[in-house]
Amino acid sequence: MDKKLLDILVCPICKGPLVFDKAKAELVCRADRLAYPIRDDIPVMLEDEARQVPEAELPRA
Repeated sequence: MDKKLLDILVCPICKGPLVFDKAKAELVCRADRLAYPIRDDIPVMLEDEARQVPEAELPRA
C-alpha cells in the first residue's frame, strides 16, 4: 500500500487514523474497531463493507 495514500486516509466514520494490516489486507480504525478491506490495491472505505474487529485482534498503532 502506498505510504502517501496511507498518510491521507482516515476513518470515514470518526475521521481518526487507520492502521494498515498487511497480512489481512485491511485498514483498521482502532477507535471504532472496524476494518476496511483493500481489494485490488484499492481501499473500500464504506461502512457497509467494514467488519467489526474484536478487541483481541486490534493491531498495534
